[in-house]
Amino acid sequence: TYGFARRLYDRKTGLMAAGVLGTCFEYWLLSKTVITDLTLFVFFNAVLICFFLGYSTGKRNLYYLCYLFAGLATLDKGPIGLLLPGFVLTVFLCIRRDFKEFLRLRLPSGLVLYALVAGSWYYMMYTIHGMDFINNFLGVHNFLRATQSEHPRWDVWWYYLMIFFLGCLPWSWTLPAVIRKYVKLRQKPVIDMTTAFLLTWALVVNIFYQCMATKYTTYTLPALLPIAILVARYLYNREVLVKRMVIGAMAVYGVLTFALAVPACSDEGYSGKNVAAVYKDMVTEDDLVVSYGDYKTSIVFYGGKMVYRLEKAESIPGMLPDGKSWNAKNVMPFISFEELPEDRRVFLILNNRRFDSFEKDFKVDEWKLLGEFKAARVYVREAR
Repeated sequence: TYGFARRLYDRKTGLMAAGVLGTCFEYWLLSKTVITDLTLFVFFNAVLICFFLGYSTGKRNLYYLCYLFAGLATLDKGPIGLLLPGFVLTVFLCIRRDFKEFLRLRLPSGLVLYALVAGSWYYMMYTIHGMDFINNFLGVHNFLRATQSEHPRWDVWWYYLMIFFLGCLPWSWTLPAVIRKYVKLRQKPVIDMTTAFLLTWALVVNIFYQCMATKYTTYTLPALLPIAILVARYLYNREVLVKRMVIGAMAVYGVLTFALAVPACSDEGYSGKNVAAVYKDMVTEDDLVVSYGDYKTSIVFYGGKMVYRLEKAESIPGMLPDGKSWNAKNVMPFISFEELPEDRRVFLILNNRRFDSFEKDFKVDEWKLLGEFKAARVYVREAR
């Protein structure tokens, strides 16, 4: 961000833009999570940075870097790593009516480079898994997300507007300030080519994902980079204010990191580490471990033992992966209460929210309580 903004404007803008981005709430929050969105942020934005540097300077061999980074973004998150940056630059060129530039994008050779970078892994996965890979990864995690909401209650028109104001804290106030400024002056802002590109970048990313059925807080993260540069330009002559806000935000995030983020990582409500520690040293090869309600893969990781999702027999068929539906995410093994073996010791991880259901339908007194946490309890039932 610093390097790109410095190339576009000057060193001061670069420093301010980097400070703005680093203190945006969403950027801080995602830096504390184990997800691939920040990696996508780097490669996705590198595509557009290389495009604009090549376009504005006439050094069109930089376009080859676009295809390289698009390939890496595709490895990280799927075809969106090529399609969305490509859509951004297409909209930008159309706005400028520079249609001849499409002929200079090095498309044939660039797509070969892209295919070599991204295609090798996709080809390998298809060779191993066949159509199961195509149907699950491309069908469910790409096409289905775009057409069917995974969380219908969040499929609302104002979702990413809300994410902007929350995610860009403490800098969100600059947007209404800019609007107020030009409304008050009763004039249209003068938009140069660089500003137009940054605005197109930020707006297309947000509008594109708003049109998708599934909404996630992380999807519009790549828009933070151009937003940070635009904020830096708006506050260019208010350097003292920016310094104070950056220092204040860093202090707040430092407190939040150690007061909230670190405890949350070890909290039983989010991690299965402490739950798994209760039975890890007790489990033998012949024992069975099951989980009832809120299946956590971290319990599998920390416990070093396969964990079966326990459900009623009549419920399991409706939860199994069945092609292009959200059930495709249920890749854990299932077992019904009726299938629980009597001749093996069984460890049960019971989510506290499902305790009443469990107590109603099954005999709790058959199980010995080993540990109790905020979100779950650990039981064991001896072999008979």
